[in-house]
Amino acid sequence: MGAVLLERSKTVLPDGSIVEVVLWQVPVPIAGSTHSYKYRLFYGQDGRRIVGFDNERGKGDHCHLDGREVRYAFTTVSALLEDFRAEIAKRRS
Repeated sequence: MGAVLLERSKTVLPDGSIVEVVLWQVPVPIAGSTHSYKYRLFYGQDGRRIVGFDNERGKGDHCHLDGREVRYAFTTVSALLEDFRAEIAKRRS
């Protein structure tokens, strides 16, 4: 079995900011991760990333928050999406 696309969405909000979610289920974990998902979650505006969550090959699970990169403790896809949305909400309030 190959990789299966679970979600791909892109939303442009009224203020021009972008929310993009790309989520795959993969047959074997990406190098640096221990789960069977490959993901890239993006929130940005005017060409800059404000919030990002991803598990780039070799780097493992991490997030980008206001220009800082920090480790992310992946547990479930639902928690990942909830954490992503919560970080966006903090910056939009």
